[in-house]
Amino acid sequence: MKFDLVILGAGESGTGAALLAKAKGVTVFVSDSGSIREAYKRELVEAKIDFEENGHTDSIIFSAKEVVKSPGIPMKNALVKDLIQAGTPIIDELEFASRYTNARFIGVTGSNGKTTTTLLTFHLMKACGFKVGLAGNIGTSLAKQLIGEQMDWYVLEISSFQLDGMFQFKNEIGILTNITPDHLDRYEYRFENYVQSKLRILQNMKDGDTLIFNQEDPIVKEKLKSNPPAAALFPISTEKKDTSAYKEEDLLHFGGQVPALNLPISELPIQGDHNLLNVLMSVSAVLLAGGKPESIKSAILSFENAPHRCEIVSTVKGIQFVNDSKATNVDSVKYAFSAFSGPIVWIAGGIDKGNDYNELNEVIDGRVQCLICLGKDNDNLKVHFKKRIPKILETQSISDCVELALSVSNPGTTVLLSPACASFDLFKNYEDRGNQFKEAVRALAGKNNVSPQTYLQS
Repeated sequence: MKFDLVILGAGESGTGAALLAKAKGVTVFVSDSGSIREAYKRELVEAKIDFEENGHTDSIIFSAKEVVKSPGIPMKNALVKDLIQAGTPIIDELEFASRYTNARFIGVTGSNGKTTTTLLTFHLMKACGFKVGLAGNIGTSLAKQLIGEQMDWYVLEISSFQLDGMFQFKNEIGILTNITPDHLDRYEYRFENYVQSKLRILQNMKDGDTLIFNQEDPIVKEKLKSNPPAAALFPISTEKKDTSAYKEEDLLHFGGQVPALNLPISELPIQGDHNLLNVLMSVSAVLLAGGKPESIKSAILSFENAPHRCEIVSTVKGIQFVNDSKATNVDSVKYAFSAFSGPIVWIAGGIDKGNDYNELNEVIDGRVQCLICLGKDNDNLKVHFKKRIPKILETQSISDCVELALSVSNPGTTVLLSPACASFDLFKNYEDRGNQFKEAVRALAGKNNVSPQTYLQS
């Protein structure tokens, strides 16, 4: 049997794309090399969508007119390479879904800060009265949302893997937080390949659309200068006042193409220089979309960030434990170090994605009392930091990790889980790593007679 569309991977995006295809009368087949989660399988069965799991049937897949690929499947996958060789178009769920809506998009990408910026933008858009949805690399798939009542705007977190499969999609407002080395294992260990993937956020944007970008990022700044896009540029900065939005003393100023607005930094619910950049970008996007300054100023006070991002868990014997499990690259770790003062016991390790640890030398030197390596292969970490950090320990147990951290810390120390690596060696994902860390800290606090605390976002 031939199908118009084949979906590779039956996760959130794949299942959503299949359901939308079925609703629009597109013949669709879903194929997953592994087992499909029961919740997704139930949705496919109820929608009477043909599917297979634990393997692929080539005769069905190669007869498809088009393939929607899960972002988690790399382009170097053998089946994907064969499909490309056969000339079969391979697209992302966001690309497919965007064909079925006239909504406007605010797309957020970058190496760091995507989720916080996306969530804050959505929060502010909603508070300003916009009919707005949240999708992309977060929450419910865009495709699934488009089956029901549609929104006027969607705020999308877009990863480089998703951008690789997007061709006709267009943002009205694009946000590019920064570009630093990440996921190089998926890009032939060539940084330029990864850079070009991120710059796809600009494709199809034209005069009348706007790109908000971090003026402090040298890669982004150079690329936009050497190849100016058709979209209007809206630079932001925490250092330079000649940008459209910037920091000055204890205020964030917004102007340029948007209504004037000043926000006191001390009143923001998220702190740290990296979060100031996120606020500058989010607020600018909402102002550009037509949000009212007074609504934004009121709504930002009620924002709560997603977990695993510089999340203060508890204080035990005067030692603060912080969960920054989402920090899966070197640049994220640099931001985390800037958010905390004083000595640090650093917990790092996992699946190295081609990290250049030289970028951490300046923030590490003199601040880190001990590095605790949590992972199966920590050789790169140990070799690089053996002459820079006085003590290096190693473990593959999260409970042993927090015990070790407590034993080598003094009051006033911050124990920072900021791994710089992916989590898949010991954990299901970064959320699992962060949750296990929090549970271990809670258990440690209980043993040391510390009352449970509400988790606060830093």
